[in-house]
Amino acid sequence: MQQEFTLGIEEEYLLVDRDSFQLAQAPTALMEACQADFEGQVSPEFLQCQIEVGTRPHSTIKSAREDLKRLRSCVADRAAEYNLAPIAVSCHPFADWKKQHHTRKDRYDALQHALGGVARRMLICGMHVHVGVEDPALRADLMPQLSYFLPHLLALSTSSPYWNGEDTGLSSYRLTVFDNLPRTGLPPVLASWSDYERTTGILVELGVIEDTTKIWWDLRPSHRFPTLETRIMDVQPRLEHTLSLAALVQALTRMLCRLKDRNLRWRHYDQFLISENRWRAQRYGVGEGLIDFGDRSIKPMPELMGELMGMLAEDAEALGTMTELARLQQIAQTGTSATRQRRVHAEAAARGDDPGKAVVQHLIEEFHHDL
Repeated sequence: MQQEFTLGIEEEYLLVDRDSFQLAQAPTALMEACQADFEGQVSPEFLQCQIEVGTRPHSTIKSAREDLKRLRSCVADRAAEYNLAPIAVSCHPFADWKKQHHTRKDRYDALQHALGGVARRMLICGMHVHVGVEDPALRADLMPQLSYFLPHLLALSTSSPYWNGEDTGLSSYRLTVFDNLPRTGLPPVLASWSDYERTTGILVELGVIEDTTKIWWDLRPSHRFPTLETRIMDVQPRLEHTLSLAALVQALTRMLCRLKDRNLRWRHYDQFLISENRWRAQRYGVGEGLIDFGDRSIKPMPELMGELMGMLAEDAEALGTMTELARLQQIAQTGTSATRQRRVHAEAAARGDDPGKAVVQHLIEEFHHDL
């Protein structure tokens, strides 16, 4: 079995003005300062109010924590010099997407042209977790098995209940916006790595896409690295919640490799069924449970997580991530960022305060919670 399961984490943040709590454009000098502090690890994103960070590859969650903590601290400190603050949330509670502008770079100009009006609504942020899988054939083999757990990851990560100042009724409205793009959603079931190369290669050969970075499935083989990249999750206001989700992706990958080493594999379920759980996660977060297709029952998230922790105990012990995974059980019981945002919103409204601004203030505090 593969012995090491390296991981890397990418996060997208929104920048807000500390006085108005409105979205703010990232000053060029701020970006240059962050890039000087962390060469290659901080970059602008599609919209001018966004900033992206990415860790180096790490063998352990402990080292990933230190890297991501430094990145978050750098962005927060540099932003404060301009009376700005980063928030790690997938949708701003009250910003108007029609008033945002994309970053003027060739790459983003081309994306705007290719996607038309759909691109204008992309006022969303996500987090991506890479786990190293050296063998391309193994990457192809793991994808349909890992896909079963994508709704679980989404449910635990939901942080975007608001859009344009309204409660959408969803826990992850971000995914509703993102799914308007082409080449998104659950990955197709492909029999082999050669099938993946042949299928995606058709679009590259025809010039429809320049390369596979323009394929935005919930789970995909990375174009640049020998990794599987999980992309379904909302970004997390709290650092430790990001790390717990990354630890879960890492442990799931190890568990499936361990099964393969014993000539076993996770049962394949039709995408139609997995899509139903994906919708339940998007709509309810951890509130209403997911379908257990083996038992043919809807199970509460705390119960599902308890079962999953039992299956992953050997892997979590080997990876040293028992503490991180235990935190996910707490999230399953008490709620996600979407839950906390709604609570802050309701409390502010009851006091007669501006609920949208109260939520942003809460998100600023959450960003600094673990720094």
